[in-house]
Amino acid sequence: MERFVRGNRAALQDHIQHHWEVHVVMGNEACDLDSTVSALALAYFLAQSSPAPRAAFVPVLNIPRADFALRTETTFLLRDRGVPAASLIFRDEIDLGGLHHAGLLSLTLVDHHVLPGADAALEEAVVEVLDHRPLERERGPPCRVTVEPVGSCATLVTERIAQGPPGLLDRTTAALLHGTILLDCINLSPAAGKVTPRDVACVALLEERFPELPPRDSVFGALQAAKFDVSGLTTEQMLRKDLKVISGDELVLAISGVYVDLETFLLRPGLLQDLDAFCQARGYAGLVAMTVSFNERHEPTRKLAVYSRCETLRGTLCRALEEATTPSLHLQPLPSPWPCVGAFAQGNALASRKKVLPILRAALGGAGAAGGPEEEVVPPPTPMNSLVEECPLAQAVPPLCPQDVLERVSRIATGQPPGSPK
Repeated sequence: MERFVRGNRAALQDHIQHHWEVHVVMGNEACDLDSTVSALALAYFLAQSSPAPRAAFVPVLNIPRADFALRTETTFLLRDRGVPAASLIFRDEIDLGGLHHAGLLSLTLVDHHVLPGADAALEEAVVEVLDHRPLERERGPPCRVTVEPVGSCATLVTERIAQGPPGLLDRTTAALLHGTILLDCINLSPAAGKVTPRDVACVALLEERFPELPPRDSVFGALQAAKFDVSGLTTEQMLRKDLKVISGDELVLAISGVYVDLETFLLRPGLLQDLDAFCQARGYAGLVAMTVSFNERHEPTRKLAVYSRCETLRGTLCRALEEATTPSLHLQPLPSPWPCVGAFAQGNALASRKKVLPILRAALGGAGAAGGPEEEVVPPPTPMNSLVEECPLAQAVPPLCPQDVLERVSRIATGQPPGSPK
């Protein structure tokens, strides 16, 4: 596997230069550990077993390279297993549209089976799908479709490799698949409701073939810890790691899941300047940071920070959160080192961001959330790529001047519709 990854870039360039086929294996836009490992392992398997030697099998990570640092569990596992990040190929480093237009592209999709609208032209190049989500669209021959309800797409890849010629599964690939299935299926815990007998069978198969694999508990614990380790991230990266955006009355509000204790977050060096820069660069009128930390029994502690330079907006959001009844958040004010940041302890630990978003939408006087799929945060959701179809982050958001913000927030506070006369 390590040698295969190191040779990917040269193989891609060579095939483009000679006008030879390029077979891309690509995961979804979340580019979580499952998508990444499924793409790497399946591309490696196809490269060894394919009867078409003139094709280059290239795994592509479906995010810009700059976002890779946000996938902390993925960077940890690849580094631990000696897979060089510098040799990986990311979505902003390959012209899939150009390859397709030149008639050189074949595309295998893993961990998803429907391309976003921006990639609709690539549908003609799809030759195979492996996914564990419910089928949303039918694909006829010659596209090969494997869509099965298992806990991890890596399980389907493991089954595919196990059905192939013997000897094609190496130690590194086995370790990547093993760790991915364990993380996706919450260490094969039936109580988590994700694992299936096929996931369990694949983990057992990998352990049987490679008895030197580390114990399941240690693998899961290390990956779980890495998933929520933001110590190496900048504040901007922490805020983007798990970001959703809502809008109303022409105001745009960011809501970030942050996996450190609130007091630690508020004392980060240069935090206020970082919050200012983050919001100004993207046209956000404010930001709500929902922090989650866990005790030794894996029970969550939730806290909230509400940031805005506009006092009226900040007050509107804080009151809405404090006075909410569906659900009640049971907020208790906390000291804040910054006058433009309100801080709260959240007594209702079951109220995840999915429950808080409607409260904030109502406070803005509008609707329309954008971002990745909304999930419960116990355990916290896999980091999502914010640049998804129809996401405001993928579009140019004009910055708001302070006067505009004050005027619009004043209308929210007084119940006036946007654009009404003063």
